[in-house]
Amino acid sequence: MQRVHDGTKWVLRLDDGQDLFEALSTFAREEGVRAGAVLFGIGMFRAATFGYWDGRQYQPHELTVPHEVVALHGTIATVDGNPSIHLHGAVAGPDHRLVGGHLLRATVSILQEVVVETFPGRTFGRPLGETYGLRMLDLEPGAEP
Repeated sequence: MQRVHDGTKWVLRLDDGQDLFEALSTFAREEGVRAGAVLFGIGMFRAATFGYWDGRQYQPHELTVPHEVVALHGTIATVDGNPSIHLHGAVAGPDHRLVGGHLLRATVSILQEVVVETFPGRTFGRPLGETYGLRMLDLEPGAEP
């Protein structure tokens, strides 16, 4: 992975075969990112699994044919001292139809270009929300409600 930054904005280039979530987690750990926003990403996935939340759990939709990434965005938070990556996206297949939703897994094909905005000095949390059974973004962990 290549990375460069200007202030709080980073541009990352992930390479063929890299696991998207592992690469973003490694980036966050190595650069000390405890709060961030994935502004966008473009490239290609050789395989990906999207999920649709049915109110109780994610219903997975697995893609095993390479798809072009037309949208990728999300957040970087911290859970138990480790990066927590939450991504949504949309991809287009060879038939030009879009598939999207909550991204559960993805493997880069050829390359993936990602822009991340970081918030130095901040930590975003992701505690488990009892109402929905999902980890919810907390912009000010430890603050009184």
